[in-house]
This record gives sequence, structure tokens and C-alpha cells, in this order.
Amino acid sequence: MAGTMLSIGECMVELMQAEGDMLRKGYAGDSFNTAYYARLFAPTDWAVDYFTAVGTDAVSDEMLAFMESTGIDTSHIARIESRMPGLYMIHLREGERSFSYWRSTSAAKLLAEDPNRLRTAIEAADIAFFSGITLAILSPGAGETLLSELRRAKASGRRVVFDPNIRPRLWDDATRMLTTLEAGARAATMVLPSFDDETMHFGDASVGATIDRYRALGVEEIAVKDGGKGVTLQFEGERLHVPAVPVSRIVDTTSAGDSFNGSFLARLAAGDSPADAAAFAARVAAAVIGHHGALVARQTLAAEGIA
Repeated sequence: MAGTMLSIGECMVELMQAEGDMLRKGYAGDSFNTAYYARLFAPTDWAVDYFTAVGTDAVSDEMLAFMESTGIDTSHIARIESRMPGLYMIHLREGERSFSYWRSTSAAKLLAEDPNRLRTAIEAADIAFFSGITLAILSPGAGETLLSELRRAKASGRRVVFDPNIRPRLWDDATRMLTTLEAGARAATMVLPSFDDETMHFGDASVGATIDRYRALGVEEIAVKDGGKGVTLQFEGERLHVPAVPVSRIVDTTSAGDSFNGSFLARLAAGDSPADAAAFAARVAAAVIGHHGALVARQTLAAEGIA
């Protein structure tokens, strides 16, 4: 059955390592990465839309052209004069990544300033995805505008999906961070947390504790990602574990969780069971971390047996 997935957040210019001391330019960001992998693996009768704001500069033109080249719809994206996309650089050490950011004039910080545009996009979607980073870049008032629309979507029966993706450096206050993330979960029907984040910032002693905490916040569907230990699912009252796919070489862990999110949601949209969707998504994530950058080309993944 046809449908639409909408991903809400910030896409940035990505600078990644290439040969020697060269850098390669790309476009990425957790919510866009999720949309990218959803588009790769969703049924052809599903649309994948992206909601953000960009500038009116040449870099913004190039970013929109790239999004459209991947099959992602950009019709809901606002263009704001005097703003530009943010930029980040990936630093790698033995496959693990750290980042440097330049995003003070990011247009995406204003993505929720037009409530009517936001409502129109969300009402057109069957699945709406957002993250803790989406909330972190917004002013408190704009964040509440977004959450209000997502609560409305949840109440109307839409699937609202939240990845807490906890990044303390984006928040001005730890207490506000945790309170806002909990509000994000309450607005969602599904959460896709990473256990290392949850235990560090919420003090969860186990994956089961993370699941129970989100259930207490009113979340119906939960998939806790736990790196090499796999994923634990809570769907339709049942809890089960899906093992990770063994990886022989880690090149770049950027987008490991995002690629899982997008491919997991794509396969759910295709009608797979949660367990089958998670197993497929684990294969995608294992392949993605064997390559540089957040977005791995379809043909590269297909050559590794993922289609």
C-alpha cells in the first residue's frame, strides 16, 4: 500500500576524509541520512519527503539538487535569505568518529518558524521521523511548535518515530535536554534509542530498563540499538532480540544508527515483521560502517548483497 514518510531535521555539508590529505564534500545529517536509507529500501510506491530549511545560496542549490537526485522530495523545504546550510567535518580514529561543526547561521534552525508549512507536511505523511538533534537546534518555542504538531499527528493515528540521538554539546542546559527528549518521546509512537546514550544520560542499568522507561512515557513501539550486541524490540506486547551482523572491518561508524533507522522503517513500510525489518537493517548498518561517509551508494551496497 502506497504511503509517505517525512523526515524532519537538518541536512549539513559534510567534509570527509579522502585520499591523502584531501577532503570530499557531501551532504548529510541524522534525519537526512535516515531519509536517504529509507528511500533506498522503501517500496517504490512510497514517497520519502524531507522537511528542513536552507538558504538561497549556491551551496543550498547544490544540496537540494543532490536530495532530488536520490529520489527524496524537497517540496516542503523552505528557503531563507541570509542563512546557509551548516557544515561539519568528520575526524576518524580507528573507525570511530568525532566531529567539528560550523552551524551558527544554519537555516535549519528556523525550520519550525512557519507552523502552517509544518502542519501541511506532517498531515501529508503516514510516517513522520524526527530526532533529538532536530529538537536541539530549535529555539524552545520552535521546538514546542514541532512537538505540538507531532502530538497532533500521533493523536490522529499517524506513526511518529523519534530517535533521541543525544548530543549534549548541542544543548545549553542538561536538564532542559533531558526534559525535552522525554517530551519528544511522549509525542512519538515509536522510539529508536541507542543504549549507550540512554545509560549515559538517563542512567538506565539495562536495555530492559530503557524499554520500560519509554513504555512509561506512552511509547508503543521501541527498538533499542546496542551496537555489536544487536537490537532489542518491543512491539505488540512482545520483546525479542535481533543479533548484530558480525563486522570484519570498521572504516567509519558515521550513520550506523541512521542507516539502521531508515532501512528499518522502509522494511516496516513494505510489510515486514519488526524482527525481519530489524535483521535487514542490521545488515545495512554493518555494510555502511565499512565505508567512508554517512551515505553509501546503492550500487555499493548491492555489490555486498544488500538490495
